[in-house]
Amino acid sequence: MAPRLKVFEWSDGFHRFTVAAASRPKALAAWGIQQDIFASGLAREAPEAEDAEAARARPGEVVERGLTVDVGKAGPRAARVTARKGPTAAEKRRVERLADEMEALERAYADSAEAVRAEMRSLEARAVEEKTRFDQTRTKLVRDLAKAREKL
Repeated sequence: MAPRLKVFEWSDGFHRFTVAAASRPKALAAWGIQQDIFASGLAREAPEAEDAEAARARPGEVVERGLTVDVGKAGPRAARVTARKGPTAAEKRRVERLADEMEALERAYADSAEAVRAEMRSLEARAVEEKTRFDQTRTKLVRDLAKAREKL
């Protein structure tokens, strides 16, 4: 005599798993679960389940059905984000302040660069003077040295 089959089901929230088996331990084995989920109430005997007939037609095989889950309704509703129409007064003031700082920086750089160029012109003129003095003194020394050698 064949054992009387019972229909068992459990759900993970996304799928419903139904099986026709002779006992709870055999249903757990068909699902591949070691823990007794019947004790926690996660699994139950469901002779009138949607997939009961399909499970009875294939005893020991798990019938899996995907459940429709509306994730949009699962959590609290988020506040709507409204688009701004333009920049705030604080943003405008910040842009003006930064533009003023940029202009002041550029003026300071231009003044500093001009001072450096003037100093470079002064140094170049001094270098020309030093070169001229060197050449004159060297020429005189070369001439005096030549005269001193002639007397030897």
